[in-house]
Amino acid sequence: MKVANKTVSAVRLVQDALKKAHEFSDYNIFTFLNEEGALKKAREIDKKIARGEKVGRLAGVPYALKDNFLTPEGETTASAHILQGFSSPVTATAVKKLEDEGAIMIGRTNMDAFAHGSSTENSYFGPTLNSHDKTRVAGGSSGGSAVAVALDIVEFATGTDTGGSIRQPASFNGIYGLKPTYGCISRYGVVAMASSTDCVGFFTKDPDDMDLLMSIASGKDSKDLTTLDDYYNTETTSGRTIGVVKEFDNDSVAPEIRKALEEKCELLKSKGFEIVELEMPALKYALSAYYIIVPAEITSNLSRYDGIRYGFRSDDSNDLNKLYAKTRDDGFMPENKRRIMIGNFVLSSGFYDAYFLKAAKVRTLIVKEYEDAFKKCDFLLTPVAPNPAFKLGEKVNDPVAMYLEDMMSVSLNLAGVPGLTIPAGKTKDGLPLGLQLIGPRRSDKALIEFSKNLREVEE
Repeated sequence: MKVANKTVSAVRLVQDALKKAHEFSDYNIFTFLNEEGALKKAREIDKKIARGEKVGRLAGVPYALKDNFLTPEGETTASAHILQGFSSPVTATAVKKLEDEGAIMIGRTNMDAFAHGSSTENSYFGPTLNSHDKTRVAGGSSGGSAVAVALDIVEFATGTDTGGSIRQPASFNGIYGLKPTYGCISRYGVVAMASSTDCVGFFTKDPDDMDLLMSIASGKDSKDLTTLDDYYNTETTSGRTIGVVKEFDNDSVAPEIRKALEEKCELLKSKGFEIVELEMPALKYALSAYYIIVPAEITSNLSRYDGIRYGFRSDDSNDLNKLYAKTRDDGFMPENKRRIMIGNFVLSSGFYDAYFLKAAKVRTLIVKEYEDAFKKCDFLLTPVAPNPAFKLGEKVNDPVAMYLEDMMSVSLNLAGVPGLTIPAGKTKDGLPLGLQLIGPRRSDKALIEFSKNLREVEE
């Protein structure tokens, strides 16, 4: 509102954001800076205000865009070599809604290629560095967006969350990160990873900002038939009973994170909240089910990248099969190839029933366990990841160790329920710690309202 009230100009806000982006260039946050386009939009907003015209709720607010959202500005590469050279003719619905309210995109943020990863080390453009310790990972796959917000370059950034890709980097960088209810925000114009678990969400430093963004971006979209009616702006219920999951209290969780959870629960108890312990035994199978279901969908979604229609082409061979093979070999990162191979395997004849069908049944059990849990409590409070931000290079060559970082986040995507990362202190070495609040489907508004109450309680 400062821009609308003429306290500060949109041009000044954009200039400041771009200046910070350059100052923090060594963190490798952006794959593209929209300098000319952002300043042009800022000047247009300032002219509207000077003429006394109405402007949107985000007028002049700079933001960062994860590089898997389609817009005409710059190349949409999803941080993958195979999409270099691709400039989108369309704009993602979520982006259009934000920019209709006056938000200004200053640049595209780095990510794990096609969102395959938990550290942003799988990017064709190299890793993004953690905002608190340059020797550690930013988290992933939305690492660039998280760091852009954590370093105060922008007020908010977009992200996508397929198994923790918003919540985990938010935790690693000490900010808020929301994975909404599946279908809350349109996925039209977002490069698909796994269509049944992909969610569009945001990073902010404040739950009030998250509330505003969700009220703008949520709602039905005729271009995405999985979207839900606009329930977000009407749901206001807040809860007093908080559940903790027994299965997440084990030796695989770092002591600092277990301590942060215990302290948060003790604080809530002291303020009159009821804490209940729940058993959710199916959650121990969530990671296994996720890494069967999601690669199966990835295999299908990545089949369109062949070097023929758009993006990178390895060579102009007259042999079509060689062109396909060489383009995909050169264009995909090792993790992309790994997931394609896993997906083809679990969908292949003779293995579909043994793997994919069983994983689908586990998913149903997980959905039921969450439904039962929310009959006993209003929200769940759990770790986001088993560890704080780990060292660069520590796990990138060990796929199993990397996948285990998702053990506490993937079940939400399988069940379609919302999760919000909240800051929860720091380690003795100064690394941020985060916890996640989990609510039943369509409780996104209540989840954010509860985080506001929790912030007030802590203050």
